[in-house]
Amino acid sequence: MNKYGTAAIKAAKEDKNPIESWKIAVKDFDSESAKVKGCPKNTFLGLCEDGYIKGIPKGNYTKSIKNKEYGINAIKIIKNNPNKSFTPKELWGELNLGDKKHNSQMDVVLALWNNGCIARS
Repeated sequence: MNKYGTAAIKAAKEDKNPIESWKIAVKDFDSESAKVKGCPKNTFLGLCEDGYIKGIPKGNYTKSIKNKEYGINAIKIIKNNPNKSFTPKELWGELNLGDKKHNSQMDVVLALWNNGCIARS
């Protein structure tokens, strides 16, 4: 699991607004650019926004449309393939986005899924 997956789990377990929780989860990252990297953060916040993260109420947490969409679609793929184990690269490939490169979005989704942070119903 990469650092963004670890941060997503930590943020999901914080008892704060998800935006603040993400900031707390990444505060010890080495570089400022890593702390503000949008793709993993907005995937996490997008999942929070639609009520996918246990214990976090639906709300308005991100303006990102694409990263939220990637996260939600990835969860649907995982749910539809319960006996399959995905790597982040494999899960990204299942989204059928052509040559578009993944930027830690699937690390966030898989970390949350594998650690029981996603509401599975």
